[in-house]
Amino acid sequence: MTEPAIPDGEALKADHVARGVSRLLFRQELVALTEVTLGNGRRADVMAIDSKGHIVIVEIKVSRADLLGDRKWPDYLDYCDRFFWAVPAGFDLALCERAELQPDISGLIVADAYDAAIVREAEHRSVAASRRRAETLRFARRAAGRLLAADDPHLAGFD
Repeated sequence: MTEPAIPDGEALKADHVARGVSRLLFRQELVALTEVTLGNGRRADVMAIDSKGHIVIVEIKVSRADLLGDRKWPDYLDYCDRFFWAVPAGFDLALCERAELQPDISGLIVADAYDAAIVREAEHRSVAASRRRAETLRFARRAAGRLLAADDPHLAGFD
């Protein structure tokens, strides 16, 4: 099943949020990749790993419809220690408090193209050791594949 196309303005805004989120995570000593396919086939907008192997997944939402229409996000919870929503500056944060978005476990980040801030910290929930190992290996191989493709476009497509 293919994802619906994102309007150009929303895609650009999502790219900006991803950049700000990645900068925030980097300052917290987490290295991030965008558009990461998980073992269950779902694609996380941002996935980051710290030096202890803790995994953070951030799902970016740039519109009300995008946020409230997302029914797949619980599929990410078994693949991360912490889960965050990220929204652009000016977004109606009250929407992120809705019960179906589980604000008791999901964190909230507000970002733009230059920076981000955590508005609500995410609950820490440990990933099973075998899944952590598998996802860390998948993350490392994806990062290496992207680095190789940047140097040699003929190697693109590994991701």
